[in-house]
Amino acid sequence: MAIAKAERLMNLALCLMNTRRPVSKRELAESIEAYHEVTSDDSFNRMFERDKDDLRELGLVIDTVESIDGEFGYLARSDRNRLPDIALDPEEAAALGLAAKVWQQARLAEAASGALQKLRAAGVPYEATSSVLEPRIPAPEPAFEALMLATRERRAVAFDYRKANAVRPEPRVIEPWALECWRGHWYVAGHDRDRGAVRVFRLSRISGKVRGRGAFTAEVPDHVDVREAVARWAGEGATAATARIRLRRDSGYPLRSRAVTTTPVDAGWDELEIPYGHGLDAWLAEFGPDVVVLAPEELRGEVLERLRAVAKG
Repeated sequence: MAIAKAERLMNLALCLMNTRRPVSKRELAESIEAYHEVTSDDSFNRMFERDKDDLRELGLVIDTVESIDGEFGYLARSDRNRLPDIALDPEEAAALGLAAKVWQQARLAEAASGALQKLRAAGVPYEATSSVLEPRIPAPEPAFEALMLATRERRAVAFDYRKANAVRPEPRVIEPWALECWRGHWYVAGHDRDRGAVRVFRLSRISGKVRGRGAFTAEVPDHVDVREAVARWAGEGATAATARIRLRRDSGYPLRSRAVTTTPVDAGWDELEIPYGHGLDAWLAEFGPDVVVLAPEELRGEVLERLRAVAKG
């Protein structure tokens, strides 16, 4: 069935591209053998409209022209379907190939793959530019696509959100401005309608379905730096609030890069002073036995609680 449809689409495209005048549906039905098998006019019309939409989705520009007697004709002029030569240097081709991997776990993966196939067909050897070590930015969160579309279309959304230390989620209504991946997690920044302020939400903590809530009401800033907002929310760069931890030697390099001070303790451990902000307990717990929290006591208790929960399964 897939081969038959591909052949039918190819024949339709050739008919539309190799004519100097608009061709009517009646003429196309007579010219393309696959349409001869259609038993009724309604079935043919539905099939033809689907085929035409498929060709347009593949990038073919099809003009619809109405004749003097009111009959519609179709053609795909060569001057409107001729693309300029694609010229990408190896670095640009590699960047496109890696960018497409962002969608590897989202529904847009198929579209990204199709775009790369078109590049390869045009002679761009993007696969040859991939290195053995390549970054990957997965988007596994169910809320990702709905929030991405809402951000692009400037529509408010509602969802249930569970804070890091909350037992159960609570409803939130936001106007999403931008999405960004930060330290392996996707975040959305936007205007929280209930709180009347800018808020940042981690997508993995959104539960249930993302629901539409109409158009934006708040003014959107010219530039939204999600990473800066998340960093500020998480305590990055803070000097007033800090935590003291003991970190195993030759481990926890992301923590070391944030350290305000680093003091060797013995051959196996260092003591670090790091900014203390929201969500630090969850991050420290990810390092398991390589981190020991010394202060504040509140943070130490939160990390121990998380580790006990993991141990219980």
